[in-house]
Amino acid sequence: MTQSAERSVVVTGGSGFIGRHALGRLMERGFAIHLLGRTPIQPEPAGGTTWQFHACDLVSQSPQDLLRDIRPTHLLHLAWYVEPGLFWSAPENLDWVAASLRLTRAFVAAGGRRAVFAGSCAEYDWRFQKLDERTTPLHPGSGYGVAKLALYRLLESYADRAGLSFAWARIFFPYGPGEPAGKLISSVIDAIAEDRPVACTTGQQMRDFMHVADVSRALVELLDGTLEGPVNLANGEAIAVRDIVELTARLMGGMHLLRFGDLAPRPDEPPCLEAAVARLHGELNFRPGFTLRDGLQQTILARTGGGERGRQ
Repeated sequence: MTQSAERSVVVTGGSGFIGRHALGRLMERGFAIHLLGRTPIQPEPAGGTTWQFHACDLVSQSPQDLLRDIRPTHLLHLAWYVEPGLFWSAPENLDWVAASLRLTRAFVAAGGRRAVFAGSCAEYDWRFQKLDERTTPLHPGSGYGVAKLALYRLLESYADRAGLSFAWARIFFPYGPGEPAGKLISSVIDAIAEDRPVACTTGQQMRDFMHVADVSRALVELLDGTLEGPVNLANGEAIAVRDIVELTARLMGGMHLLRFGDLAPRPDEPPCLEAAVARLHGELNFRPGFTLRDGLQQTILARTGGGERGRQ
């Protein structure tokens, strides 16, 4: 599809886990893509014609002049502080609320009218197991969740007055190729690939996982549409963490390395986090493309180059 100069999108977090997968989808939709960040994405496209990179540290710099020159029609804001294990309570969450508001105002001032922001299931009250955008109370239990919810509420108040159409994607548990080290599935794959024991909790907690390619596709469909407000991005069916770990190990021939019960669960860990997906399925008309088995197989292959440690 030929890019259109009249449909240009500014993307933040384009070098991240989800952002990298979204770029191809945006290209398919014909957007002229402008990436804002601290360092260029590698590898860069041949000839530099697929996207333009603009150096900008959003936390410490205003993007106002850049956006005034770009004059984007769309904004996909994914950037945030997401260091595994640290982001839940990091003071950087406050920095990113301020940076996101500054970015939004610059986008609107430059003539932008449609934006999608990455929210989180951490905004919900986790005492409820089925998390619904329309009915579940919002009562985050972490600094990260509080920051995301604060940004959502500020944007919700600002959008109508500013003429901004925006959707807020509450992302649940993405996995897939490029998953950062230290996350659940990447940790299991790395340990089995290195023939190390995999220390786990009992794994009874239920979580709603979604392949990163499906997450990125949903984000781009949201961006290229008119649906507004919060939308859960998840499969809509929670599965026991133990089942995910066992399936990963079975696909790699590493079942003998699993050590369930070696780790104690966090005392505040909820038993089940499952998304209601009526808006995703009914209003956006979106269905995930990956089964869990196919998604894990692809993730293993991408991370190890083979995936069957124990089947020589």
